[in-house]
Amino acid sequence: MKSKKIILALRIIVAIILIQTLRFKFTAHPDSVYIFETVGLEPYGRIGIGILELIASILLLIPKTVWAGATLTLGLIGGAIMIHLTRLGIEVQGDGGILFYTAILTFALSAIILYAQRKNIPIIGKN
Repeated sequence: MKSKKIILALRIIVAIILIQTLRFKFTAHPDSVYIFETVGLEPYGRIGIGILELIASILLLIPKTVWAGATLTLGLIGGAIMIHLTRLGIEVQGDGGILFYTAILTFALSAIILYAQRKNIPIIGKN
């Protein structure tokens, strides 16, 4: 029972992290625009990724779709980590690396959530 509460807390934390970044993406905050211009995805990538992050956060909060939300989050955040490592760098516009380290944390928490939900994955999980 205790592990279910821990996983619930992790799901909420990841959903909050994803949701709190949406205001930057959807309001075209200069930092967000800079990031997506740097990687050549402004404005459609910024908005599209924002929509996918919103979907992932909702899926994480619905018990039957937690595995899908965690999988989507791993893909999105894995891409963000790769962009940081290949094009943006760890520190973006003097942020001290907070975006990168938050991405690492979100990725790790999503991996833990997905592992905990592995039996609920259709076809490959054991129901």
